[in-house]
Amino acid sequence: GSFSVFLPLQLFGTIVWILVASTRVPLPVLQGWVMFVAVTAWFLSIVFLSVFLFGYANKIAVNWNQADFIFHGATFVFYFGAFLLQAATTSLHHFPRKFNSTTQERILSGHEYNISIAASV
Repeated sequence: GSFSVFLPLQLFGTIVWILVASTRVPLPVLQGWVMFVAVTAWFLSIVFLSVFLFGYANKIAVNWNQADFIFHGATFVFYFGAFLLQAATTSLHHFPRKFNSTTQERILSGHEYNISIAASV
C-alpha cells in the first residue's frame, strides 16, 4: 500500500528539484519555495517510509492511517502551491530580464522555458 504512494512521490519530487535546479532562477523567492517543498517532501517521505520498512510503526502508538492521510494531504497542499508559483514564474518567460535594458534577454531562455514547463507539470 504505502510503496505505491511513496515511490512515485520520491520519483517525481526528485525530478522537480532537478528540473528547477537546472535553470537560472529568475525569481529566487518563488522558485526557492518550490525547491523547499520538493526537497522537504522528498526527505519526509523517506523518513515516513523508513518507519514502516524498519518496523517502527508497530512500536509507536500512532493512528498510521490518519498520519498517512494528514501527511499526503499536507503534501498535496504544499505541492499545489509550489505548482502555482512555478507556473507563475514560467508564464513570465516573455518579459525582459532587465526592464530598462536595450537588450532583449528574456527572463527564461527557450530551453529554460521548456524545463520550467516540465517542472510545473
